[in-house]
Amino acid sequence: MKPALAIKNLTVSYDNHPILHNLNLSIDQGSLVAFVGPNGSGKSTLMQSIMGLLPSSGTIAIFDQPSQYQRHKIAYIPQRSCVDWTFPISAFDVVMMGRYGHLKFGQRPSDQDRIITQQALEKVALTKIANQPIGQLSGGQQQRVFLARALAQQADMYIMDEPFAGVDRVTEEIMLNLFLQLKQDKKTIIVVHHDIMTVKKYFDSVFLMNRKIIAHGPTATTLTAANMNQTFRSCIDIHDLNFL
Repeated sequence: MKPALAIKNLTVSYDNHPILHNLNLSIDQGSLVAFVGPNGSGKSTLMQSIMGLLPSSGTIAIFDQPSQYQRHKIAYIPQRSCVDWTFPISAFDVVMMGRYGHLKFGQRPSDQDRIITQQALEKVALTKIANQPIGQLSGGQQQRVFLARALAQQADMYIMDEPFAGVDRVTEEIMLNLFLQLKQDKKTIIVVHHDIMTVKKYFDSVFLMNRKIIAHGPTATTLTAANMNQTFRSCIDIHDLNFL
């Protein structure tokens, strides 16, 4: 089976300063993968590069095809701080946006699109607030709305940049259970995440990175104290990693 994502020699720079340098990675289809690293390590830059939002050099293949032809197969959830939560739009309409890629130019959403949107809201337990403006929702509800939008898109790959940041326990449990369901459906889920205990419990594999890939592989054998210390360097102390 061809990898869901294959990156070769990816380099991304800002003002001639490399953020990512000669990065290589491959992710299997149908896997649940975590990217872990300190702030400023290039995790968000990597996600945005995959989506074509940043200029880069190197090659990015999605399902064995050049990424520019395959991004419609990806549902992308950026960090919450990147979203204008004051925009006057309801939760239902945000989720409906996930259907736009399935519509022809000028075509209006069908009854089937509305059914899929409603089902996505049900999966994240938000049907009761579907008509509320997104700005009036809690942080956890807002994140679930964007997850529902991704579900409505019916993508083959889901890329999520720190989806658990600032959410409540209920939202976290809903999201993790949905990730497992998506994996059962042979979808590929890539998540930037910080909670090591959650990574150990739920994720198949992990990429530890700091401007480059430090270590990658099955979660059980990759999340070692030595690898974590190399990844975070002075950000954490090796004695804080005993729980690994």
